[in-house]
Amino acid sequence: MTVVADAFAARHGGAPAGVWFAPGRVNLIGEHTDYNDGFVLPFALPHRAVVAAAPATGPVSRVRSAQEPAGAVEFTAASVAPGDVGGWAAYVAGTCWAFREAGYPVGEVVLELDSDVPVGAGLSSSAAVECAVGVALAGLAGVQVAPTELARIARRAENEFVGAPTGGMDQMAAVHGRAGQLVFLDTRDDTVERVPFDLAAHGLELLVIDTRAPHAHAGGEYGARRADCERAAAALGVPALRDAVPADLDRLPDDRVRRRARHVVTENARVLEVVRLLGAGADPRGIGPLLDASHTSMRDDFEITVPHVDVAVEAARAGGATGARMTGGGFGGCVIALCPEDAVGGVTAAVERAYAERGWAAPAVFPGTPSDGAGRLA
Repeated sequence: MTVVADAFAARHGGAPAGVWFAPGRVNLIGEHTDYNDGFVLPFALPHRAVVAAAPATGPVSRVRSAQEPAGAVEFTAASVAPGDVGGWAAYVAGTCWAFREAGYPVGEVVLELDSDVPVGAGLSSSAAVECAVGVALAGLAGVQVAPTELARIARRAENEFVGAPTGGMDQMAAVHGRAGQLVFLDTRDDTVERVPFDLAAHGLELLVIDTRAPHAHAGGEYGARRADCERAAAALGVPALRDAVPADLDRLPDDRVRRRARHVVTENARVLEVVRLLGAGADPRGIGPLLDASHTSMRDDFEITVPHVDVAVEAARAGGATGARMTGGGFGGCVIALCPEDAVGGVTAAVERAYAERGWAAPAVFPGTPSDGAGRLA
C-alpha cells in the first residue's frame, strides 16, 4: 500500500484519493466447470493487485504499472471501447468500459498499479487487476456496487474487451474471498457459500507450486475446450454440461467431445464431494484422492496439462503430499499440493529435485492461505 501510494504522490504531486486492492486466487478444485454453469471452489490469496487512484485533472485517463517499464498508457474512459487499448492496460481500460456500460458514472482517472500476483501462473493476476480497478472506480464515484455485480463487470471486461473467453470464477473469488474460508460458487446463478478451510488445525498446509511454465488464456486452446463443451451440451440437449450425468456421456459419438464432457461432469461431482466433506468437518486429508482424480481428468480427458505441471504433481505425491493437482486454466501455471506440515520440506525438495534433473528452472513454492477479497486499504 505505502509503495504504490508513495509512487502516486511522487509522480502526481499529491496523495491519491484512495488505495484499493483485489487478490489473486487459487482454485482448490473445479476446473473448466465455471463456463459450463457448474461448481467451483476457489479461495483468495494474500497476493494482491493494489491501485492508488484519483480523478484526472485533464480530459484523458492515465495508468502506469510498476511491473511495466514502458511507461504510462493513456485512454479516454468516457468513450473507450473494445479494440482501443491492448496489452496489459486493456484490463484497466476494459474495466472502465464495463463499469460505464453497467450504468455507473466513470470520470477520467489517474491510476498507479502494483501487484505481487505472479503473472502467467494461473493465479488470476488479470482478475485481480480488474477487480482492484473496479473497487477504485466505485470508490472514486462514491457509489456502492455489490460484490457479485462488481465481479460481473470485471468478467465482462475480460470477455468482451480483452477477448479472453473465461468464466466468472476468478472475479468472484477476488471479491468474495474471506480469510480461512473457501468460496463455493454455483456459477449458474452466482450464489456463494463459504466453506471452512482450517488446515493448520489438522496439521496440514496447502503448497502452491508455480511451475514457471508459460500460461496464457487468450489463445486458441482455452477457447477450443469451451467450444467442445458447448458442442457436447448441444448434442445432449441440455442447457449446459452442469445438467448432464455420467450416463449421458455414451450418447456422444465423438471421442474427443465425450472426454471433454466427462471431465466437466466428473469434476462437478468432485467439487460437491469436497464441499460435503469439509462442510461436515471431516479431516481435510480426505480430499486428497479427489485432488488426484481431478488432475488425472485434466491430463487425460481435458488435455490441458503440460510436462512441467505433470512432473510437479508426481514429485509432490512422491515427496509426501496427500493430494496434488494442477490449478487454473491449464497449459502451464501452478500446482497445489495438500501436505502434512512435517512433509512440506520433503515435498518442496522433491519437486525442486525433479526440475533440476530435467534442467528446468526451479519452481517457486509458497503456502496458499485463504485471505480477504477486494476492498479499500486507505
